[in-house]
Parts: sequence; structure tokens; C-alpha cells
Amino acid sequence: MELIDTLFPLGLAHYITGGLLIGLGVSLLFVLTGLVGGMSSVYSAVWSFFSKASFFQQEKHFKTRQWRLVYAAGLILGAFIWLSFSGSGMVVTSVSWERLALGGFIAGFGARLGNGCTSGHGICGVASLSLPSVLAVLVFLSAAIITAQLIASLG
Repeated sequence: MELIDTLFPLGLAHYITGGLLIGLGVSLLFVLTGLVGGMSSVYSAVWSFFSKASFFQQEKHFKTRQWRLVYAAGLILGAFIWLSFSGSGMVVTSVSWERLALGGFIAGFGARLGNGCTSGHGICGVASLSLPSVLAVLVFLSAAIITAQLIASLG
């Protein structure tokens, strides 16, 4: 129990609630529409508005960008609703907006390069028993654990 308190000093309730809500949202999207709600596809859909590159003008990106933008807006709105009712207040960071934007661009590019992101593979892919998604999640987690250990050993 002490390990849980150490790893999760703010408690587990909001993590469990968030996980259940994400699972419910992704499940409802699929059950009601047959659509898979991975976020890296939103990245490509947004770029389809600005880039004339053939990759972004593929039918799968061009034809789905409206629902993907609504999906992304729902995620953002959901975060604001959660903040409004949870009483935890706005999360503040000391990272500059330029670094945040660059990090977002790099993460989005990497997700496209990896044919999906951790949320898409981890939530949607694993839930549908997709072997490539299971393997991708294992690679993502392994890389994250190794990186965290390396960084911790340097400091």
C-alpha cells in the first residue's frame, strides 16, 4: 500500500475515473458509429487543411477530418468540464508555449511515423486484439521505461 501512496500521491480515484471515461467514450464512438478514435489521425486530418502533400490529401484523411475535429474538440471540452467540476483548478506549467508547440509537433509527427500513437494503439488497438497494436504498446512502454531509467541514472 505504501508503494501505491508513493507512486500516486494524489490518490487513484481520478486516474480510475479518467480511464473509465476514456474507455466509455472510445467504446461509444465505435459502437454507435463504427469509427476508431485514435488521436494521431486527428493530426493528419488537421494537416489535410494546410498541406497539399499527397499523404495528407488521401481520402482517409480528407474525408474524415470533420468528425475527427469534432472528436478532438470534445476531448478539449471534456477537460474543461472536468476542471470545472473537479475543483482541482487549472494545471500550470513553466514550459514556454514555443517548447510545448514544438513538443506537440514532434509527438504528432512521431505518431504518424509510427502509424499511430500510444492512445490509439493502447486503447483502441489492444481492445480490438490487434497484434500490431499490442507489439507497438510493448515497444512504446519499453522505450519509455528505458528512457526514464537512463534519465534517472544521470540525475
